[in-house]
Amino acid sequence: MKHSFTPFFLLIVSLCFLTLASCKHETITNDLNWDLYEFAKKTDGYRWFNNSNAPLPRSSGSGHSAPLVRTRFNEIATTQLDSNGRVVSGITFPEGSVIVKELLNADESLERYAILYKQTNNEFSDANGWVWGYLFPDGSVSETALNKGNSCVGCHAQSGNIDGILMNKYYP
Repeated sequence: MKHSFTPFFLLIVSLCFLTLASCKHETITNDLNWDLYEFAKKTDGYRWFNNSNAPLPRSSGSGHSAPLVRTRFNEIATTQLDSNGRVVSGITFPEGSVIVKELLNADESLERYAILYKQTNNEFSDANGWVWGYLFPDGSVSETALNKGNSCVGCHAQSGNIDGILMNKYYP
């Protein structure tokens, strides 16, 4: 009788382990997406590209469908902006930099947030140390940070980028 319970017991233990392992992974991802959403909602301490929060028209090089955009940088990232609010050529953004691109509809309502968070040692960062988020205004995920910006890095790697940022190229 002891032998008949052993395989069943091992099966139950294995299923429990797999369930817990998958939950932990999902929790990490959800926490990271939530952190990016929290960054996106903040505006205090941020500085706007070109020192203006006026929406700019969608650029010809954009992979986003929203007709308007505005971009802001947290206090760490602003150390890489010049006095005109433009990204300094040839720089690399420091750890902890957050860049939030607000993708806006024609009526200037928020469609989505595209967020970059410089965290080189994060398991979900890309080769340049950026964690990518693409979220709706209510915090729901359009594309998870788990994907390491796979649908974003192609466009952001085009010539004229500064550490993956294209604002200077398309808004001279």
